[in-house]
Formats: sequence, structure tokens, C-alpha cells
Amino acid sequence: MRLCRFGAPGDEKPGVIIENEKRRIDVSAFGEDFDESFFGSDGIARMRTWLERNIDACPPVSESARVAPPICRPSKIVCVGLNYSDHAIETNSELPKEPMLFSKATTAMCGAYDTIIIPRAGAKTDWEVELAVVIGKRAQYVSQGDWKDYVAGYCVMNDVSERAFQKERGGQFIKGKSADTFAPFGPFLSTVDEVVDPNDLQLRLAVNGEVRQSGSTAAMIFNVPFLVSYISQFMTLLPGDVISTGTPAGVGAGRKPPQFLSPGDILEYSVEGLGECRNEVVSFGVYEPIITA
Repeated sequence: MRLCRFGAPGDEKPGVIIENEKRRIDVSAFGEDFDESFFGSDGIARMRTWLERNIDACPPVSESARVAPPICRPSKIVCVGLNYSDHAIETNSELPKEPMLFSKATTAMCGAYDTIIIPRAGAKTDWEVELAVVIGKRAQYVSQGDWKDYVAGYCVMNDVSERAFQKERGGQFIKGKSADTFAPFGPFLSTVDEVVDPNDLQLRLAVNGEVRQSGSTAAMIFNVPFLVSYISQFMTLLPGDVISTGTPAGVGAGRKPPQFLSPGDILEYSVEGLGECRNEVVSFGVYEPIITA
């Protein structure tokens, strides 16, 4: 099943994609949004049962309706740094012996087609296409063998990064990762049963039509089962929380010379089977920041 949300920022509604992504239906009558409570109470299974009885009564979603993040704002977004050896090499970094973790503010989340806003004083805004894992139930000290029981599904995420803030303002990654619109997410959540192997998916990102990143999750240093287990040793993961699993080589900071985003640039990116995202880049002040539910 593919969960989606639609509507203006602050007024998003839940939906489901049917017929091979060709049609979105409004499932507001289910009475719940796709949030911590939904995922934590076996909401996906309950939604399937509800749709069996009610699908014909669900109204269609207008094709012009904004594609919102497919989950409500999670309690946390946990990101994995340098999880592809080629990306570590291009940034002159040592390969990690354990996953390098950092967080991203949840207010950075926006829709898969929303505008990316270069923040005030931003000078080195970069791209990072990633596979995102959405947690399905409370996870604490999870064993690798049980990882799948704790996953609701998968999405595409772009870990947009302001390198000047990240690298030159005290060395705290969260500063460079958390500006509004710095976590485009979606366009839908593909439930865990739809993805045969999250450790064998192709990733791709293009800037203005030129492919910059092309890789596979098979090249991750730490795979999805390991990451779900590992992160749960350090913090409790709540239903709806997001793990963004890292990016392959091809980021702007790794180019020679480095190349970063400018107003007017178009980002197009995807993860195999999980849909395609597209964002236009603008300067701060052109649009109001998007704070999405």
C-alpha cells in the first residue's frame, strides 16, 4: 500500500494511492492522520481493512492538489553520515567504524515537489538523495533479526545541507541540515511489504537535467537491518520516526571545484520503486518558509 498526504501546508489530509500511482483518494473519513498514533496502533493494517469496506466512497484527490509529506511531522529525523564509501572518499573523510549519526530538525520536512529555500546567509547549499526508513512501532534495543517488525515503510528523502553552516560554524551538523525545506520527503510512503529488499535499490539525482548522483543502497556500509538495530541502542525510536540512511557520491561539495545550488536550479531525484521528487531552488525571502504538519 502507498500512503500519501495532500493539501496546503498546515491543512494536509491523508490519502492512499491506488491503480499504480495513477489515482489518489481521500481517506479523511478513516478519522486519523498518518502520525505517531496511527503507526503505533497498527494503522496500516487497520487502513487496509477499512478500505475493503469503504474504498468506493472515498473521493478522488484533485491532480492539482499539493503533494504533502506522506507522514505527519515525526518526533525525530535521524540521519546517517558517510554511509557510502564513495561519498566518504569524495569528501576526504575516513570510513566510519560505526554509523555516524546526526539529527535534522523536523521543521525541515516538506513535500516532494515543494520549493527548496536557500537560507539567509546560505552560500553552499548542497543535495543528498537518500533512502528514508519510517519506523512502525516503538523500537528500543531491537535485534537485527527482528528489524523488519519495526519498519512501517520507505520514502525518498533529500538531505539538503548548507555546507557553510555545517562545516564552518562550529562543526555541528544540525546547523547545516535543519533550515526550512531542507528535508523534502515522499512523494508517498511505500509500506514495508512492497519493497523486496531495501538494501538493493537504485538512487539517482539530477541538477538541471545533469545526473550528479547514481548509486545503489547495496553499497551502504551499514545496511537497513543494522541501522534500525544500532540506532535503537542509543534512543527509543517512536512510530513515524524517520531514519535517513545516507547518500552516495556525487554531492556538490565533492566536485572539483565544489558546486552548490543557486536560485532557479531544478533538482530531480528518485529511489527505485519509491517515486520521483522535483524541487525548484529559490532564495530566502522569495517564498515564505513551509512549515508542514
